[in-house]
Amino acid sequence: MKVRRFSTAALATVYVAAQVESLITREAEPVLGLATGSTPINLYRQLVEFHRQGLSFSHVTTINLDEYVGLQADHPQSYRRFMDDNLFSQVDIPPSNTFLPNGMAPNLDRECGRYDAILDAHPIDLQILGIGRNGHIGFNEPDISLKTQTHVIDLTEDTIRANARFFSTEAEVPTRAITMGIQSILQAKAIFLMAFGRDKAWAVQRALSGEVSTEVPASFLQMHPNVTFVLDEEAAEMLDDPHAAVLGHENLGSRL
Repeated sequence: MKVRRFSTAALATVYVAAQVESLITREAEPVLGLATGSTPINLYRQLVEFHRQGLSFSHVTTINLDEYVGLQADHPQSYRRFMDDNLFSQVDIPPSNTFLPNGMAPNLDRECGRYDAILDAHPIDLQILGIGRNGHIGFNEPDISLKTQTHVIDLTEDTIRANARFFSTEAEVPTRAITMGIQSILQAKAIFLMAFGRDKAWAVQRALSGEVSTEVPASFLQMHPNVTFVLDEEAAEMLDDPHAAVLGHENLGSRL
């Protein structure tokens, strides 16, 4: 696995946006695996800015990691609404090319099977990930075992508390979600995991250098041949080499 350390989250975000732009410009039918939440929101703002500068998304397909169970697509806190507001409505991507699980599906098992079929039909070229404070990726929470494909999961109390900041009260946070499984994530050709802030440092350290364990789902990324952890200084502070070079403006390349 590769680690890219930046002095600020803003610089790290531009770096990842440049990797996405490179994929979009060189591939005829690129497929992006996307995440939601506070970590990638500035990535999407940067991609919108790239679009305003001429980057087209008309040939792009996107597949999101997860969606809450029980929220309508237009609910202010649904992940479909998040993606529409922060990216899809501001670029020229065809709506038919954007895929998220349906958290309102009457048969959730059937919905998981439908989503696996979408993943089979559209292999992901580049997967964007965040990481939870407990080491979860997508909504694959720490457990005694992990499911490999798309499934419904009960969210942990830690994750519910962490997501409560997006809702009026913690009681409004959904307790279940549909999520891509670990195997589905690992099938992406390239993975960029973004982590910013001191509260992610423990999870980053365990994911990069701890044992591969279902107690830290992100540790399974050690099994993938092309993973890059993109970190700010605080998220990287518990890594084994605290004196590793911190990337700054001069390392971003001429475009950036």
